[in-house]
Amino acid sequence: MQTIIFLLLTFLIVIFSVLQYFKSKKTRETKLNEGTCPSCGEKAKTFFDETTKTTFKQEVIKSKILKNHGCSGVTEIEYRCSACGLKEVHQVSSAGCNL
Repeated sequence: MQTIIFLLLTFLIVIFSVLQYFKSKKTRETKLNEGTCPSCGEKAKTFFDETTKTTFKQEVIKSKILKNHGCSGVTEIEYRCSACGLKEVHQVSSAGCNL
């Protein structure tokens, strides 16, 4: 009886840990898409030039497509933070060919 209870508790802890991992991965990807570094918290900087009345924006997160696997595949995107040097690769599902 104790073995069954122990196995059940272990199973629940493992399931909870896996769900927590995927949730944290998704929130990191969301922050990267918004332009905020999840590691150092740095955001995009905006500058305003008084003489030309122009607003400039310097992005902290640079994104680059590593692989595009076609219409039904996923796209692998590399995110880099210019402030702290963070480098992460996330897979984003493509919406098809849009024919």
